[in-house]
Amino acid sequence: MPTLASTRFLLLVGGSLPLQKLSHVSRTAWLHRSVRFLSSVERDHGPLTLASLGIKREFKATKKDKTNKLKKLNSPTAVPNNRLNTVGSNEIKAVGRQNPLEIELAPFSTKSFSELGLPPLLIERLESEGFAVPTDVQSAAIPTILKSHDVVIQSYTGSGKTLAYLLPILSEVGPLKTKPSDDDGQPAKKMEIEAVIVAPSRELGMQIVREVEKILGPPNKKVVQQLVGGANRSRQEEALKKHKPAIVVGTPGRIAEISAAGKLPTHGCRFLVLDEVDELLSFNFRENMHRILEHVGRRSGAEPHGAKNALAQRAERQTIMVSATVPFSVIRAATSWGRGPLLVQAKKVTSLESLPPSGPTKLSGPMSSSSSNSNVQSQAAVESLPPSLKHFYCVTKLQHKVDTLRRCVHALDAKCVIAFMNHSKQLKDAVHKLEARGMKAAELHGDLGKLARSTILKKFKNGELRVLVTNELSARGLDVAECDLVVNLELPTDPIHYAHRAGRTGRLGRKGTVVTICEESEVFVVKKLQKQLGIAVPGCEFTEGKLVVNEQPKTLTAS
Repeated sequence: MPTLASTRFLLLVGGSLPLQKLSHVSRTAWLHRSVRFLSSVERDHGPLTLASLGIKREFKATKKDKTNKLKKLNSPTAVPNNRLNTVGSNEIKAVGRQNPLEIELAPFSTKSFSELGLPPLLIERLESEGFAVPTDVQSAAIPTILKSHDVVIQSYTGSGKTLAYLLPILSEVGPLKTKPSDDDGQPAKKMEIEAVIVAPSRELGMQIVREVEKILGPPNKKVVQQLVGGANRSRQEEALKKHKPAIVVGTPGRIAEISAAGKLPTHGCRFLVLDEVDELLSFNFRENMHRILEHVGRRSGAEPHGAKNALAQRAERQTIMVSATVPFSVIRAATSWGRGPLLVQAKKVTSLESLPPSGPTKLSGPMSSSSSNSNVQSQAAVESLPPSLKHFYCVTKLQHKVDTLRRCVHALDAKCVIAFMNHSKQLKDAVHKLEARGMKAAELHGDLGKLARSTILKKFKNGELRVLVTNELSARGLDVAECDLVVNLELPTDPIHYAHRAGRTGRLGRKGTVVTICEESEVFVVKKLQKQLGIAVPGCEFTEGKLVVNEQPKTLTAS
């Protein structure tokens, strides 16, 4: 600890000494050295915690209230500013957004949102909507984002990642935000767009919009604007001009399209959120994502080269990336797009720079690369699986798969079922067979229009449909908390796709069941998925209206 303290002292104080020989050193280079210092401290003294982010937990017990109160303590070594500043031509102050580490254990689980530093108005809205206790990933992410860190939020599907980034943003943007201390009673000036949230699918984008509207309440719905593909672009542009929303949520294509037309002012944007970032990295979104990253605010730590430079006129943005899986491609993108990004998981905050090298960076031969990528993919899939799921597989003939699905639904008495197939052409046939046997079902795929898809989803969520038959479209964008059964009518292509399908059930700690219906020749694929995911997937049958397990589940370890 003495060594750590002395080094910290050098980092904070030594940076203010005259550095005549380093007059050409940029602030960015200085920042990189400080980030590397934080990474080295983490390797020596453990992962970052809430305490290391400048927040300690102080326990007070009174007669009336024994609830833990989260307080921010003023440390004598705390950095007074939250930006990187240069003073004079010969002085450099090493002041970054990342506070010096204070190695101290602190629990991440909290009993209420009021412990996380959210403004009172926002807490009132949360309570009125029935949000009482934050999830583990929310307890870790909210204070970290409020401390202005760039982050990658990783947690299993259905763990509450959306609120984990929405609440810190709404603390700074919109009518529920924290009031400035120097507020003189003057009405706030109308700001341009302050937050851009990008989602890979229309379904996920609209789901995020509904979540924001739910928190803001009916009077403030115009604070957020959807910019998803498939909707009328002219009406979206008119709404932007008329309502001047503070938050926009959309798909990459439509956001880039309106931005290119000069009708989306985002230079002053303070927050850029990339939800399901691993999907946004796909080749289909490459050009659109490039434009978004270039035109939304200014990347943290970017060095404007003069007052006349367009970059100097932009707000410094905070980049937030979210996904159930964090493969090497996401880590590489995060370090490129953000500044010293932190990996936020349930009960854990870690610097990305401290993670061991993985992926293709240290591989030379094709066989080695394939094996390593497979391991990384499997590990990412394991981390994205909800913990409260039961997995089974059932063997049947191809022509009997839909009837097996029907018997599965009855045996488990499932009320809200999502069945996955690989090709949209086969969905209609499966729906017809189910309806012929008296089971209300519908198909959902990308070829349907926006109105038809919205109508089907509304019926499904209201209980008018019992089975929704879909392809990979809904594996990431569909959020139905009541879904109690997921059925794979056709096998997923890899562990990650299995995990994303399975994540449609068991959301927010609820129980759920995943059943894979396969042919005899496909059983080896199920066994391989079982080994890769490290989960027990016993065989089963549906006889006399009951699920009968053929094999005793075994505890496995992901390979």
